[in-house]
Amino acid sequence: MSHSRILEDLARFGPDAPDSGVRMSVAEARDRAARLARSHRENFSVLTRLVPADVRDDFASVYAFCRTADDLGDEIGDPERARSLLAWWREEIDRAWKGDPGHWVFIALGPTIERFDLQPGPFLDLVSAFEQDQETTRYRTWDQLLDYCRRSADPVGRLVLALLEQPVDDEVARRSDAICTALQLTNHWQDVRRDLLERDRIYIPEEMNSISDFERRFRISAEQGWAVDATFLDESRELIRTCVERTWPLYELGASLPGMLDDRAAPVIRTLASGGARVLRLVEDWDYETVLHRPSLPNSAKVLILLQAWWRTRSSRRAPSTSGSTS
Repeated sequence: MSHSRILEDLARFGPDAPDSGVRMSVAEARDRAARLARSHRENFSVLTRLVPADVRDDFASVYAFCRTADDLGDEIGDPERARSLLAWWREEIDRAWKGDPGHWVFIALGPTIERFDLQPGPFLDLVSAFEQDQETTRYRTWDQLLDYCRRSADPVGRLVLALLEQPVDDEVARRSDAICTALQLTNHWQDVRRDLLERDRIYIPEEMNSISDFERRFRISAEQGWAVDATFLDESRELIRTCVERTWPLYELGASLPGMLDDRAAPVIRTLASGGARVLRLVEDWDYETVLHRPSLPNSAKVLILLQAWWRTRSSRRAPSTSGSTS
C-alpha cells in the first residue's frame, strides 16, 4: 500500500476506527486480499500462474498479512506510531487464532489457517522483524543481519511450503531458509540507495565496511546521483561486491530444494529463487553501483524466469530413467 492507502485502510479497519471498523464477509475479505496482491508491483507477483489455482486465494491472504504488516512499519512515517500499530497487529494475530478475527486481513486468513493448520509463530516472527526496523537502522555484524533475515524472510518460505502442502524436514527447512535469506539480502543490496534516502537504514554490516567517513560520503553521493569524490565509487563498489559474494552461497545451498518438492511446489520455489538470483546478477552487471542506482529486471526477464521454472520442472519429471533400459 502507499502511504495514503494504508492511512485509508486504518481509518476504516484500524484500532481507532468507529465501531471497531467495518466488518466483511469471508468472500469480501478474500477478494480484497486478491486485489491487493495483484496491485503490488513486486519483483514477482504472488499470484503467478505457477501457483496452483486452488491455493491462490490462500497465497493472497498470506500476502495481505505480510504487506499490511510491512506497511504498518514502513509507511506510517512515525516510528512511535508504527510501534503502536504493530503491537495492535500482534493483538489481531492473537484474536484470529482464538477464532475471533477483527481486521479484514485475518477474516481473509481464517480459511487458510484452518485448512493448513497454520500456527501463529511465523506471523509473529514477521511482526518482530518489522518492529526491529523501527529500532535498528544500522547493523554491526553479518550475524546480526542474518538474525534479522531469519525473522523478516525465512517465515515466508515456511508459509509457502505449508500452503503447497510440502513435508518439511530439517534439510528442506535449511534450504528454504537459505533461499529466503538470500532473497532478503539481495533486496538489501539492490535497494542500498533507496533504503538510506527513504528509510534512513543501512543494512551493510559495519564489520565489513572499512570505508573512511562512509555514511556522510554515501548520503551525499546518493542524494546527488554521482560519487562525492574521486575514490568513493570504487570503494563502494568493492563493498557491495563483498556483500554480493557472501550472498551467492545461500542461493547455492537452496538450489537443490526444488528437486526435493513435488510438481505443485517445485516451479514456485524455483521461480522465487531464480528471480532473486537474476536480480543479484543484475547488481553485478551494474558493476555494484547500487549506492547510486537501483537496478531492476525488465518484464521480459520476469516472463522468461517463469517459463524456465515451469519447463525445468516439466522436463525433469519427464526425463526417462536409464536404469534397466534396453535398446
